[in-house]
Amino acid sequence: MADRSFPRDTGQTAEPLLSRLLPAVVLYSVVAAAVALAFFLPGATDYVGADNDDVMRLVEVRDFLGGQNWFDLIQYRLGLDGGTLMHWSRLIDLPIATLIRLFSLFLAPDRAEAVVVTIWPLLLVPLLLLPLGLAVRRLAGVAPMHIALGLGALFVLGCVRFKPGSIDHHNVQLTLVMWISAMLVDPGRRASSYIVAGIACALALAIGVETTPFVAVVCVCVALQWVWHGQPFSRPARFFGLSLALSVSAAFFLTIPPRAYAVVTCDNFSLGFYALSALGGAALFLLASLPTQPGRLVRVGLAGATGGLLLLTARIIAPQCLGDPLGTLDPLLVELWLNGVTEARSFLAEAQFEPEMVGGFYAVGLFAIVVCLVRSLRREERELYLVLLALIGASWGIALLQVRGAFFSNMLAILPLSLLIADLRRTSAADPENPSAAFAYISTVLMSVPVVWALGGVIAVHGWKQAAEMRTLSSAGFSNGEVGECGDQTDMAALNTLATGIIAAPSNSGADILRWTPHRVLTAPYHRNQKGMLTELYIGLAQPGEAKAFLRGAGVTALAFCKTDPQTDALIRRKPDGLYANLARGNVPDYLQPFGQPSKNGFRLYKVLPDGK
Repeated sequence: MADRSFPRDTGQTAEPLLSRLLPAVVLYSVVAAAVALAFFLPGATDYVGADNDDVMRLVEVRDFLGGQNWFDLIQYRLGLDGGTLMHWSRLIDLPIATLIRLFSLFLAPDRAEAVVVTIWPLLLVPLLLLPLGLAVRRLAGVAPMHIALGLGALFVLGCVRFKPGSIDHHNVQLTLVMWISAMLVDPGRRASSYIVAGIACALALAIGVETTPFVAVVCVCVALQWVWHGQPFSRPARFFGLSLALSVSAAFFLTIPPRAYAVVTCDNFSLGFYALSALGGAALFLLASLPTQPGRLVRVGLAGATGGLLLLTARIIAPQCLGDPLGTLDPLLVELWLNGVTEARSFLAEAQFEPEMVGGFYAVGLFAIVVCLVRSLRREERELYLVLLALIGASWGIALLQVRGAFFSNMLAILPLSLLIADLRRTSAADPENPSAAFAYISTVLMSVPVVWALGGVIAVHGWKQAAEMRTLSSAGFSNGEVGECGDQTDMAALNTLATGIIAAPSNSGADILRWTPHRVLTAPYHRNQKGMLTELYIGLAQPGEAKAFLRGAGVTALAFCKTDPQTDALIRRKPDGLYANLARGNVPDYLQPFGQPSKNGFRLYKVLPDGK
């Protein structure tokens, strides 16, 4: 992909300022942020995203600001006695906490928190658009750069991860993945590009190991390019391997406490992921640093042997991580919780439960895969499109297993599709009387926007009325489905009248209770809290007499019952004689005392009375 220089289309009507990368990125970022705020602020009732992960991230940041140790990731108010060790990274907590401290210098603490949480995802927009614009400008010039930035802005506006208030780590991961991909398609094969790619790979792993398959594909792509090119590619391969090994080592020792250096976990950055990435990077550095680069067949053998050794290392160090990281989840939790999480659904499950969203999640990525495949077969910058095919294909394949991967494939699709749109634009401009050329250009633009496919799906399944209201796009299609069903400010105020204790509530309401009250909750939708989640389920399923024993054993001081919560409803239907089913019928056992003012869709709150009362 770097064997020739690409022509620069300077654009006939572009102002000189906007032909430069940074001013263009600033313009598109400001417009995207302004539009996002214009849609968000008028109807906003809260500054935190509706996703439970956004709320829990805020709880974690507050704990960090309150003095919790950098290496201490235990959420002490979640689960049974002792709390729950979270699998998130302080690398996200740190910048958010720093900004809150900074804004607190001239704003009240609660106002500073609200401002930072609102603008945090918008601050990431230029960091996402910058590598996108840089890559396409390098490849094809100014006009295609503007096409890519326009598609990038539309992606941001249609992606829940960049809505104001979204402070979960997925938007940072998306940004890092764009940096990695943009650096890998540098036609000049600059060493600096591959250094940045290696650092971004390390950060992506340290922030969340969901990106491990993508990073693995990136490493394979770089290794295969070295195998194919040999000496001409040894410099970028060498710098990529070295930067990956050094930066992943720095991330490991800066974020992992010494007591956990030898601990292998499969759902967060730990010894297994560190060892494999550091060894792989170091091996690539050594191979690409050989004084005399061997022939291609020898390079194939060396790369194959290295890959085999890495697989053997994985089998020795972390054999449990070669399977499903959620494979040890209790079957009851899989049935009553995990199967209801939208972002964890497979393609088949999504097609069954939300068929209107299939196009929005999968069509653009598939379109980009076809474009890359066709162009590589036509020998049109074959290496460029093979690399893009691998990166987009990996993300799209992950999306088939878990729909969360669709955000990555939709984003990466912008790279090849903006180049295609630029070519079709030139063709249409060269022959303005040709309706077929104009149709191809316009239809390709529309087919490159995920929201267009999502809107088409809503129209096809639900009709024009719901499409106009756009309910599905915000409430079902572009969130992870983990949104609290109950618990308003009145409920939280009532809970705050109690002495600090332990609350049994639906898992979807746990993070909100942690945010608004000082209490500990048994459950929130996080797989590391299996014992707490199961205890709450057993309380709801058990007959009232048996439920009393579970409540006593867990030390529960109050029960927040939510009949409209999907999981609670499932428990009621599963066990008609259980505690939750009895509460739904108004049958309150004598050890529960109602308090607060119940609302139609809110909590019914009960104190758990001690024995003898």
